[in-house]
Amino acid sequence: MTYVVTVDICISEGTPEMDPLQRAGAVALIESGFASVDGIDGPDGMEVELLDTIVGVYPGGALLKVFVDAEALEFAEDAVRDVVSEVLRRSELLADWTVERCEVELHPELTQESLAAADGPDGPPDDPAARKARHAEPPAAAEGGEYDAQAKAEEVRARMLVLADELRSFPPVMFGVRDDPGEEDGDDYGFAVAPEDAMLAAGALIYATDVLIDELFEDVHTLEQEGTNVGECDGPLWHLEDLPERYVLQYDTRFARRFLVTVIAMTTRFTNGSFDQLSCVAEELALRLLLGQTTVTLELFGLVDDGVSNALEVFADNVYEDMDHEWLYDGSMDGIDESAVGSALGIAPMAFGAWFTPFNPGRHVHPSAADEPDTAAV
Repeated sequence: MTYVVTVDICISEGTPEMDPLQRAGAVALIESGFASVDGIDGPDGMEVELLDTIVGVYPGGALLKVFVDAEALEFAEDAVRDVVSEVLRRSELLADWTVERCEVELHPELTQESLAAADGPDGPPDDPAARKARHAEPPAAAEGGEYDAQAKAEEVRARMLVLADELRSFPPVMFGVRDDPGEEDGDDYGFAVAPEDAMLAAGALIYATDVLIDELFEDVHTLEQEGTNVGECDGPLWHLEDLPERYVLQYDTRFARRFLVTVIAMTTRFTNGSFDQLSCVAEELALRLLLGQTTVTLELFGLVDDGVSNALEVFADNVYEDMDHEWLYDGSMDGIDESAVGSALGIAPMAFGAWFTPFNPGRHVHPSAADEPDTAAV
């Protein structure tokens, strides 16, 4: 069975965070290390086949998705931990990095449901697209109250409120909370957006970031396995289908990897406090997907109300400098972003070849996603 093992590896404590050049070097070292692996021996001589590896590096370490074929989940996790440790040990520059997490991530309720129904009429559908649709649905309450949807919603809400502190680049005012909480404009509490609504919106963004990145990893793997693009892909995709449809045939594996790195780089700046402005069109589209995933996640657990919706709307207004990227979703305006008409209307250049090009010299794109010098769009 194929397992996707998530591995978090971190630089040693007290080591300065990596700059862009060091991160690019770390990607090369890790990918080279995996390329040299011929096979993996699991526990008790059990063979584990390495199928694919996706590497995302951030200033404090790296996030890996390792696809393996193994007879059991435990074998997959143990084998991947061993091979990652060996890759780090062999590289002098990465030898002091540590493996913080190595696991196959499973949704507990859905896993239990699948196990219970594996041989029965309620077993999960064979078709991957049907499974995707089924797992996107909120879990229903079981007979006898075995699953309490309200309790789960409260648990997730509490978790999101805790996660809010991780969105270090955006103070509450970015979500519409007034600096001065005194009474104003007849509002009983003096807030455009209540602080708790802002906290829930911030935490939901962090919660949704993990979901978005994990599912984009799966999209990259699907395209790579089929050797095709989004427009011709037969397998189910989570998010790449939600990018502007006019370029669907150009969303190949290389593009998907660049876009994934862009999402990781952008959200890393959100959480480490270094975010200033969106750097390129790809980041504008990445934020659009993140906001969409955030809303879907809140709706899944019944946590959407006017307060948190307003907080997310204010956040989007504050982070986006303009909404020109929305033209890419308007089929009637196909090509206007690349034409003289678009320039006359004040629409920023958004040709597909320029999506990963910084808006100006003061903004930067992750080296793994940046245009190559001889192919950068004009």
